Amino acid sequence: MPVDVTEATFQSEVVERSRELPVVVDFWADWCGPCKALSPALEKAEAARAGKVLLAKVDVDSNQNLGAQFQVQGIPAVKAFRDGAVVDEFVGALPPTRVEAFFDGLVPSRADELLTAGDELSLREAAEAEPGRADIAVALAKARLERGAEDEALEAVENHETDFAAAGIAARVRLVQAGIGTDAFAILDRGEREEALDQLIEALNGVEDDRRDDLRRAIVGILSDFDPADPAARTYRRKLSTALG
Repeated sequence: MPVDVTEATFQSEVVERSRELPVVVDFWADWCGPCKALSPALEKAEAARAGKVLLAKVDVDSNQNLGAQFQVQGIPAVKAFRDGAVVDEFVGALPPTRVEAFFDGLVPSRADELLTAGDELSLREAAEAEPGRADIAVALAKARLERGAEDEALEAVENHETDFAAAGIAARVRLVQAGIGTDAFAILDRGEREEALDQLIEALNGVEDDRRDDLRRAIVGILSDFDPADPAARTYRRKLSTALG
């Protein structure tokens, strides 16, 4: 249920509460027809998320200072708070589908929660729920590689080869099945990324063109896991470029 918020309670009910969960604030007035049209969609979206987001309502006529503070120039004005600050907003009576999308952007989806769980069963369910997400496919493929299920790992990423990490895993499976880079990937799995990259870059010499391309894809996939600011990532990109000529 929505919470009525005033100037006296805004700090505690919205700003501080938003450090625990997202708070959506509906700036409205009793005379505003569009506000009344929007209200049911906001309340339905809050109820559907079962305590994962809070809906607060501010009557701008009774709380004019809040309206001025947050530059409310037209109503309904809806502002989402997270960690004490506005992170998203819209003005006007949006249709219910757009309201749902607005709330979806504030709370983790079921697939996001399953991805966070990280076990293979959860990841498989997440991939079934959102098959278009490469990040889920990559996580599932990595979980399958951990138990040596290479064909299943390849299946997980086969529809995501425009994603660097997914393409890298698919290339890795093809290389290992061809007997190329096996030791390097074992080193990678031990967490020694730079040594693995050195071996894979060295292996670029003397392989056929299709395997050379798979090696490149595998290396790029590994590099996609690096922090972009990590100097090692820049170093190995240069090494790869040099090796490819």
